[in-house]
Amino acid sequence: MASNEQQLSLFKQGINWALPSLLSDDSAPGMQLYDRSFLVAIVGLMCFGFVMVMSASMPEATKLTGDPFHFMYRHIFYLIGCIAIAFVVLKFDVSYWEKNSGMLMLGVLVLLIAVLFIGTSVNGAKRWLSVDPIRIQVAEMAKFIFIVYMAGYLVRRHGELRENRKGFIKPICVYGLFALLILLQPDLGTVVVLFVCTVSLLFLAGARIIDFMALILLGVVTFVLLVLFEPYRMRRVTSFMDPWEDPFGSGYQLTQSLMAYGRGDWFGQGLGNSIQKLAYLPEAHTDFIFAVIGEELGFVGIIMVLLALFFVAIRAIRLGNLCLKMQRPFESYVAYGVGIWVCFQTVVNVGASIGMLPTKGLTLPFISYGGSSLWVMTAAVMLLVRIDYERRLSLVQAVQGRTS
Repeated sequence: MASNEQQLSLFKQGINWALPSLLSDDSAPGMQLYDRSFLVAIVGLMCFGFVMVMSASMPEATKLTGDPFHFMYRHIFYLIGCIAIAFVVLKFDVSYWEKNSGMLMLGVLVLLIAVLFIGTSVNGAKRWLSVDPIRIQVAEMAKFIFIVYMAGYLVRRHGELRENRKGFIKPICVYGLFALLILLQPDLGTVVVLFVCTVSLLFLAGARIIDFMALILLGVVTFVLLVLFEPYRMRRVTSFMDPWEDPFGSGYQLTQSLMAYGRGDWFGQGLGNSIQKLAYLPEAHTDFIFAVIGEELGFVGIIMVLLALFFVAIRAIRLGNLCLKMQRPFESYVAYGVGIWVCFQTVVNVGASIGMLPTKGLTLPFISYGGSSLWVMTAAVMLLVRIDYERRLSLVQAVQGRTS
C-alpha cells in the first residue's frame, strides 16, 4: 500500500513528480504508470540521431567553421534542452493543455506574425526567431499547438461539428490563418503537415462526409495552384519525377541521395564511412540524413529506424484508442494527432530522399539535426507520456476504490 501511495503522489511533490519519478519502478504490482517501451523508443531514436548527426555533419562543420564537432556540440545542447522540456511538460496536468488550448493557439499566431517582421532569414526563407544563442522555428511550434487546439475544439464543439457546417468551417478558418502566415515565410511543407492533421482529426471526430470531401478537394486544388504559380516549387516537382534529366542542377540533391542508398546495399559501408556526406550531398545532417543512414548502415539499418519510428506512431494511435474507450476525448484526439504527425512527417522525409515525393524540407522526427524540431517533438511525446500516466493512474485508483 505504501508503494501505491508513493505512485499516487507522482507529479505532486517538488522535483519528485518530474522525470525521475516517472522512470521509477515502484508502481503497483502488475501496473506500470507509464509506457516503458514507448519511452525507450523515443530515447533510443534521440541517441541514434545524435550518433548520425555527428557522423553526417563533420565534413560540413569543418568546411563552415573549421571545427568538425561544431554541429555535434550544438546537438548536445539541444538534447539537454529536451530534458528540460520533458520536466516542464510532465509537470502540468493534461487539463491545463485543454483549458489553455485557445490561448496557446493565439500565442503561436502572434509569434507567426512576429517572425515575418523580425525573423531571421536563411536561404531566402524567414522562418526563425533568434534569441542568442537560440534560434526557434515557429512553424514547428505551430504543428504541436495546432493539434492541441484542434483537440480542444473538437471536444467543445463535437455536436456542432457533426450537425451543421458552421462547426466544420470554424477550425478550417483557423487552419487557413495558420497556413497563410506560414506560406508567407515560405514553408509549404509545414502547411501540408497541418492540413493532413486537420483532415485526419476532423474525420475521426465524425465530420459530415460531404464537408470532409469538399475539404479534401479544396486542399488538393490549393496545393496544385501553389506549386504551379511558384517556379521553384514547380522545379522541385519536375526534378523529383526525373532527377537524372538535370543531375547537376535541379536534380542534384536527389541524385546524390539515390547514390548514397545505392552504395549502402544491404548492410552499408559502416558507420562514419559515407562518401556522399563529403560535400556531395547537401543538407546531409538535416533533411537528407536518412540517405546517410542508408549509405552507412544499409537496407537493414533503415528498416530498423523505420520500425522504431512507426512503433512510436502506432503506440500514440493505440493510446488514442485507449483514451477513447475511457471517455477521454481530448487526450484521444491529441494522441491521434501526434501519431499521425510523426507518421506522415516520416513518410514525407523518407519519400523525398528516395525520390517518391518532392523535396519538402521536413526533418526526420527525433533524428535530424535541428533544435526546434527536436524540442517540439519532445514536448509532443512527453504530453503523450503524461496522458498515459493519468490514464493508468485512474485505473489504479479505480482498483483501489473497489478493494478498500
